[in-house]
Amino acid sequence: MEQTVEQKLKALYELQTIHTQIDKIRQVRGELPMEVSDLEDEVAGLETRIQKIKGELDELEDSIVTRKNMIKEALAATKKYETQLNDVKNNREYDAISKEIEIQGLEVQVSEKKIKEHGFEIANRTDGYQKALADLAELKKNLELKKAELDTITSETEKEEAVYLKKAEEAEKHTDERLLIAYNRLRNNAKNGLAVVTIQRDSCSGCFNQIPPQRQLDIRQRKKIIVCEHCGRILVDEGFALEENPVAE
Repeated sequence: MEQTVEQKLKALYELQTIHTQIDKIRQVRGELPMEVSDLEDEVAGLETRIQKIKGELDELEDSIVTRKNMIKEALAATKKYETQLNDVKNNREYDAISKEIEIQGLEVQVSEKKIKEHGFEIANRTDGYQKALADLAELKKNLELKKAELDTITSETEKEEAVYLKKAEEAEKHTDERLLIAYNRLRNNAKNGLAVVTIQRDSCSGCFNQIPPQRQLDIRQRKKIIVCEHCGRILVDEGFALEENPVAE
């Protein structure tokens, strides 16, 4: 049986009332889900940064060990060459061995310089590493607090929300299909989620623009679907709000 315009409007207003209750429940959770998500991203990002710094510190430490071994090898080679100087037979051999000793000396100097530079880098990066670890500990602490807060609020509201979601699902079955499409589009575009609004103080309760008297009369007659000329919301008369609450238990 084809619904009358009044029945269609009543079904729409009932659906809007249910969705408004769902919105209020979700507002209780507020920005907490987003805050938790942002904190999780921050923790992951900082953990990646800490791993990178740790890897760089390990590389510097390994480089220092390598340089120290190079110094040991150069000093050993120098000692060997110095011993060989005692057995040289001519100036050419003497110059060649002296050159090798000089090269080993330069190798020691370069390695000592690198060890010193790496030491400074390790000191600087260790400060950043320790600060990052402290920041991570603080972030994780905040994350746990936010998660606990969200879990508490969710557990308090999820049952109530489930009831209204089921009611919304049932209400949609009794809503005109074309009107439901328009309703969902309006609701998605509205910041406050209101697609169906009443007349309040001769104005649209969605955008608060005044409604001409003749248009108000047409709305109250419930004979056709009328939308606000300013915001596009579907308008119903204030009598719907005074009738039996469709979402009452």
